[in-house]
Amino acid sequence: MIKVVDKLLLFLYSIVIGCLSVLLVSIGFNWLSRGLVHDWIDELYRLDSLKITLIVAGVILFILSLRFFIVSLHRGSATAPSIDQRTDFGDIRISLETIENLALKAASRQRGVKDLRARIRATDAGLDIVIRAVVDGESSIPVLTEEIQRSVKEHVEDIAGIPVTNVAVYVANIIQTGTFKSRVE
Repeated sequence: MIKVVDKLLLFLYSIVIGCLSVLLVSIGFNWLSRGLVHDWIDELYRLDSLKITLIVAGVILFILSLRFFIVSLHRGSATAPSIDQRTDFGDIRISLETIENLALKAASRQRGVKDLRARIRATDAGLDIVIRAVVDGESSIPVLTEEIQRSVKEHVEDIAGIPVTNVAVYVANIIQTGTFKSRVE
């Protein structure tokens, strides 16, 4: 939630800074007449409500600047998403990228699979794995996808020791075989 708020604040902050930079460039290139700028400044010093508004806006921009400065220095726990397990000997952390590679390795062992991608989502019950595949179209797609599901589930559970609740296989396309008829003239 904090990251979403920070992104929203950074968006608003960048818009305000962008507007101020356009104003400064306009003054620098004399796109705004000197009289117009003097009128704005005179109006600023004359109206107390405008002074208060500018003071509040300046304080808010300064606080936002400090916030973004502190966030930029804070290294935090920006680690890769992982699955944490506790054993008798200590803690184990397995990254989701590792699980993804295990799933891809198991799926690539199947004949007829050409291009694979995996997406892993950790839930309380176990892992949800989505495999996107391009197949050669030479073998039965239902049989091939069942084999992929079975092998991925078994391989990930055996190697990582984490239960797999679902393996979904999405067949994105089939590869056109390169059979060309030779033409004799």
